[in-house]
Amino acid sequence: MSGGALAGPDGLLRCPWALATEDYVAYHDTEWGRPVHGDDALYERLCLEAFQSGLSWLTILRRRAGFRTAFADFEIAAVAEFDAADAARLLADPGIIRNRAKIEATLANAKVLAGWEPGELDALIWSHAPAEPAPAPVATGQVPAVTPESTALAKALKKAGIRFVGPTTAYALMQACGLVNDHLAACARRDADG
Repeated sequence: MSGGALAGPDGLLRCPWALATEDYVAYHDTEWGRPVHGDDALYERLCLEAFQSGLSWLTILRRRAGFRTAFADFEIAAVAEFDAADAARLLADPGIIRNRAKIEATLANAKVLAGWEPGELDALIWSHAPAEPAPAPVATGQVPAVTPESTALAKALKKAGIRFVGPTTAYALMQACGLVNDHLAACARRDADG
């Protein structure tokens, strides 16, 4: 079946997208699909997924260190204190994606989240994990871009005042943070560490 797991240079079968670059191999093997908890860690993933919208994930991965530097390691409390001068600095920072709407959303979202109780973002996101895991996809064509859960998560985040998150971005977040396991059935990472 086209789009099935492929053998990498080390002989391990992986999701085909992971073999495009060394950056993807590392991300796929050590991070993608592994459970992420903690408000700041989830805020980072939410922001990065929003910045990725309309771009390649590789673009984001290769600028991740720049994003972390620019946005105070995505510490919600710190980013919530950013002001107009910080926004101007970010718009001039070549180490990140200089998209005004995405930068403004990142800052506005931090201000909203700073008013939440510790663990509240984590609880909200993880409350949208599917009750039962979906069958393991055999090929990339079987991996959805949107699900009822991601649509509900996007609506819940928007209702709470979080900007720049739609159902597709929410599903990418769910994949990246381990709420769903979209490693292909034959992928060596599928059941590697839960």
